[in-house]
Amino acid sequence: MIQDAQGLAVTTDSPQAVEVINQFIDQALTYGCEAEATILKAIDVDEDCAIAQAYAAAYYLSQENWAGQVRAKPYLKKALAGVARVSRREQLYIQGIHVWGQGQIERAIGYHVALVQEFPQDLLAVQQAQYHYFYQGDSQGLLNVALAAQPMLYQTPLHDSLLAFGLEQCHQFSRAEALGRRATELRRHNPWAHHAVAHVLDAQGRHPEAVAWMTTYADTWGDCNSMLFTHNWWHVALAYLALGETATVLRLYDSHVWGRARKHTPKDQVGAISLLLRLELAGVEVGSRWRSLARPLQLRLAEQALPFQDLHYVYALARAGNIDAAHTMIENMVSHGHSLNKPNQHLWLKLAVPAAKGLVAHAQGDWERAIAHLHPVLPHLYPLGGSHTQQALFRAVYHHAAEQPRRPAMA
Repeated sequence: MIQDAQGLAVTTDSPQAVEVINQFIDQALTYGCEAEATILKAIDVDEDCAIAQAYAAAYYLSQENWAGQVRAKPYLKKALAGVARVSRREQLYIQGIHVWGQGQIERAIGYHVALVQEFPQDLLAVQQAQYHYFYQGDSQGLLNVALAAQPMLYQTPLHDSLLAFGLEQCHQFSRAEALGRRATELRRHNPWAHHAVAHVLDAQGRHPEAVAWMTTYADTWGDCNSMLFTHNWWHVALAYLALGETATVLRLYDSHVWGRARKHTPKDQVGAISLLLRLELAGVEVGSRWRSLARPLQLRLAEQALPFQDLHYVYALARAGNIDAAHTMIENMVSHGHSLNKPNQHLWLKLAVPAAKGLVAHAQGDWERAIAHLHPVLPHLYPLGGSHTQQALFRAVYHHAAEQPRRPAMA
């Protein structure tokens, strides 16, 4: 065994493989665009390194689409083939990715939390647990797993960025901002720290500061993957939108949000959809952008990877005039919900499906149906995931419908 840069044992005889794994860890924690190529290089160096195989599987599963699930399978198979001969830390990580691949998110969280409690310097395990907590709407869990990693660390900037976002999601704004700013001082190329501070500034309505903060560090985002590059610019766009500078928001949508999405991944699509919708709620004419945005969504109709994603997809499809496709997606959501265990059935059938029907009604200008479907579920949508900023969109849609002339009493 050889130790990686975090002081954790890696079961391999190849120092070169560990060197490349160290590069991958840094890429993953900074959302670098070379993460995929780097971990595949580590596997080329030592294909028997089980943890490297698990890292590759996790990378592909995080794409949250069918293509990613298919690509993850051979790496998961190889990771599991070697699980009996690796360290306990590696076993916990591999098992966590394995059950994630089976859709058992609670078990995946259990493995990663257990790993962090025993090996608190493993920041990839912290990031992985936070990812799952985020899409379960569990802000406290997201914070707790970062706090569990604190004791053995020397306040590293990458840990600070993970902790800062957890603090912000739990409304501990002052500490979150201080940590995010310190993490950036210690390491300027730290896009997740920039992102955490942007959330604080948005939550506190400090929109000019948000523009200044994010644009100061935007030159470091060129090496980010498509998701975080577009998402950080999405935050810049939200700040400009709050300031009423809608022409700037449209330019950013075209140049940095949808226009710079490299592979039109689900997370790119979600950000673009939510920004277009916010623009329209602000009374901005967006032209043909819905049609060009909705075109690649035809590939998503039967994916049902995350209910949070599907709620955005159905709105875009309906707003682009693809009503049949939107209804097909809702039917697929129902079928998928019935295939799940009871807790997950509830998320899809009792929350996501009614919300989807309400969003489609809103996209069609049917305010009465939008209100009827959204009103009962609106306070309960947080388990579908997303940040507080992202969740606020669903409330904005409801209030927009309620404020239309035919429903003045609801406003």
